[in-house]
Amino acid sequence: MSTSYLPRNASRARLREAENARQNRAEIVKALSHGQVSRRELFKWGLFTAAGLLAPIGGLNPFVPAAHASGGGGGDTIPTGTPPSPLFGVQPFSQPMPRFDVLARNAVSTLNPAPSAQANQTQQAVDPALGGGFGPIEGRPPGAIWAHQKFTQLPPQVAIEVSQAQATTNTTYNPGVASSLNSGINPASPLPLKFHPGFPTQSPNSVWTFNGTIPPKLVKARYGEAILFRHHNRLPADVTQNNGFGRNTISTHEHNGHHGAENDGFTGAYFFPGQFYDYHWPVVLAGMNSVNTTATDPRAGSPSDSGGINKVPGDWHETMSTHWFHDHMFSFTAQNVYKGNAGMMNIYSSLDRGNEGLNDGVNLRLPSGTANSWGNLDYDVNLMLADKAFDANGQLFFDIFNFDGFLGDLMTVNLAYKPFFEVERRKYRFRILNAAVSRFFKIAIADASGNEQPMIQIANDGNLFPHPVTLMELDEQGIAERYDIVFDFSQYTVGTKLWMVNLCQHDNGKKPEADLTMAQALSGTATDPCVGKFLEFRIVRDPAQPDQSQVPATMIPNPDLSAIPVTRQRTFQFGGSASQTTNNPVTAYSGSGSWGINTNNAGFKKADFGRLSAAPKFGTREIWTLQNAGGGWDHPIHIHFEEGQILARNGSASNVPAWEQGRKDVYRLRPGGSVTLTMQFRDWGGMFMEHCHNTVHEDNAMLVRWEIDDGGTPFLRPLPTPIPRAQGVTFIQPDEIESTAF
Repeated sequence: MSTSYLPRNASRARLREAENARQNRAEIVKALSHGQVSRRELFKWGLFTAAGLLAPIGGLNPFVPAAHASGGGGGDTIPTGTPPSPLFGVQPFSQPMPRFDVLARNAVSTLNPAPSAQANQTQQAVDPALGGGFGPIEGRPPGAIWAHQKFTQLPPQVAIEVSQAQATTNTTYNPGVASSLNSGINPASPLPLKFHPGFPTQSPNSVWTFNGTIPPKLVKARYGEAILFRHHNRLPADVTQNNGFGRNTISTHEHNGHHGAENDGFTGAYFFPGQFYDYHWPVVLAGMNSVNTTATDPRAGSPSDSGGINKVPGDWHETMSTHWFHDHMFSFTAQNVYKGNAGMMNIYSSLDRGNEGLNDGVNLRLPSGTANSWGNLDYDVNLMLADKAFDANGQLFFDIFNFDGFLGDLMTVNLAYKPFFEVERRKYRFRILNAAVSRFFKIAIADASGNEQPMIQIANDGNLFPHPVTLMELDEQGIAERYDIVFDFSQYTVGTKLWMVNLCQHDNGKKPEADLTMAQALSGTATDPCVGKFLEFRIVRDPAQPDQSQVPATMIPNPDLSAIPVTRQRTFQFGGSASQTTNNPVTAYSGSGSWGINTNNAGFKKADFGRLSAAPKFGTREIWTLQNAGGGWDHPIHIHFEEGQILARNGSASNVPAWEQGRKDVYRLRPGGSVTLTMQFRDWGGMFMEHCHNTVHEDNAMLVRWEIDDGGTPFLRPLPTPIPRAQGVTFIQPDEIESTAF
C-alpha cells in the first residue's frame, strides 16, 4: 500500500487530520528553510529521529498511524500519508500540451557587459538581506583557476540570456512551430503560470522558472557553435520569500556537457540574487584534441545554414543529441529543480540534422520537418515528465523532510497536468526527460482497448543508439535519463486516441515498488496515483507534406576504446549510515539524511563539496564500478562530464540489455545491483561531481567530488574549493583528500 498520499475516497475525518498535520509540518519546513531554527534544534526538541526523519508525532507527521487507519487486527498500524492534491473539478486530458518555449539565439554583441574569460569583478551594492556592502556583478569564482577554458580558441558565437525569476505570465511564448502543430495553442495569448487553466495561478514564490514563465525552455545548439549562456539570478534576496521551500542561490548544470568544470554547474559554485553567471558551452565533440583533429570527416560535423555540413574536430562516435540543464545548488538541488529550474537542449549535428529531407548519406533523417535547414521541431517533440503535489490552496507543495525521496501525486507533461497532444498521421520523435525528484517511470503506449503499441527507442540519455530497438514497453526510466523514441501514427485513422501510460508503481521515494501490466495500470486500482494514463494523443489529420523521415538500422556505433589502456579501476558504493568526516562549517554537509558514498572501501561518507574522492589523470581511461549497497532502494547515478560505456551489470556483460549498450551518463543500479563502466578523461580540466540523481538522496549526502587536471597551470591538484558569498567568492584548501583519490 502506498504511504505517500491518502486515497481520494478517504473519510473526511482522516483527510482533515492529515491536512492539519501537513500544515503543522509546513510551519517547521518554513522555519527551517528561513533559517529561524536549525536541524540541531529540531533534534534537541525531539522533532527529528536519529535517522534524520520527522518524528512520528500525531498532529505533526501525516504518516503516523491513526484511528482512521486501522491495521485490521485491532492495531492502528498503517501510516496513510498526506491529503491528495486538490483538482478543483478539473478532468484529465482537458488542456492541450504546450510545446517547449524556444529561447532566443542572439548575437554575442547584445550582451552588456561583454563576456570575458575570467569572471567580471565589477562591483555593485549588495542587498542588505544578503549582508550588504559591495560584491561582484558576476557570481563565477574569480581568477585564472575559474576562467573559461579555450575561450579564445572557441569564442562564443551565440548568446542566450535568461533569468531565474518568480512566477509570472508569459507574453513572449515561442514554441518554434505553427499553432496547428501545437494543439491549437495561440502563442500570442498570455500564459499565466498555471498547471491547468482550472487550477489557481501560482503565487510568485511558489514557482521559480527560467524567465519566471511556463512552458519549460528549450535551447537549440549545434556542434562547433559555442554558446554564451548568461544566467541572471533575479530571485528574492530575502531567503524567507520562498513559500516554504527552495533556495535563492543557484548553480546551472548543463547535464553531461563536454566542457570545463567552470561551466559545469559545480554544486559549490552557486551565485546570488542580483548577480549573473556566464556559462561558456562550446558544444564540441569529445576527443577534439586527439581524434579527427583536422576536421576532415563529414560525420563529425554541424548543420550549416545552407543545408550543408560544417566539419568539426573530434570523434563522431561521441555525437550527442538530447541534453537538459537544471539547478545544482549544494543540498538544495531537489527543491530548486522541483520549483522550476529545469530546461532542455537539443544538440544538432551532421548526423542528427533536424531536417528529415536532407539525403546526403550522412544525415540520419530522423523525424523533424523540412522547413528550415536544421533544427525543425514540427515532428520532433520534447516531453518533460514530472510528478507534482499541491497544497489545499493549489500552490506547489514540497516536503523537504522526506529524505528517502519525494513523490507527487499529479502527473505533468511540460508542466501541464495530464494534457492532450494533437498529432498527424506520420512518424514523430519524442525526446522524453524524467525531470522528477525521486520517481521512476516505465512508459508504454495504449490504444482504446488497452493494447500496448510498438515504439522504436533510438536513444538513451543524450546518445543515439548503435541500432534502434523496438519495444512494447520502455525500461524503467530513472531520474535525469532521457529516452528518445519514434512512434508511427500513420497506422491509425483520424479521430483515434492513444495514451502514454506509466506502469511503474511507487510506494515511497526509495525505489519503484513494482512494474505493473498494462491491464493493472489501466484498472484504476493502483495505490500509486501517478500510475496509468498521463498523456493523450489525438490524431487529427493527415500530414500536409509527405513523411520523409526514417529510422535507419545503424545510427551511431560506440567509440572503440580497445587501444586505450586502462590505468585505474575504482569502486563506488551507494548506501546509508554514512558519517560526516569533515567539520568545516561552510563546506561540510549540513543536511540530516544518512545517505552517502563509499569510495574504494574508505567508508561511507556524507557529501562535502570540499572533499576530493577521485582524481583521474588527464588523457587516461579508467573502469569504475558503481554498487548499490542495499536492496531496499534504487539509485540512478550520474557522472558528470564524460560519457561511459557499460561493460557489465552485476558482473556480467550478458546482463546489459540492448537499450543500454550505447553511451550513457546516468546508470540505474537497481536494488542490490552494480554497474561496471569505462570512461576516458580528456579535452578539459577542473572539478566535477558524481551523485545519485534521486535529487533528495543527492541533497542528503549522496554526492562526491572528483577532478581532472590538464597537465599544467592553473590546474594544480588539488584545486582550491570555492566558497561563494554575495560579496565575492573566496577559496580554501580541500577539507579532505581521500587516500585513494590519485
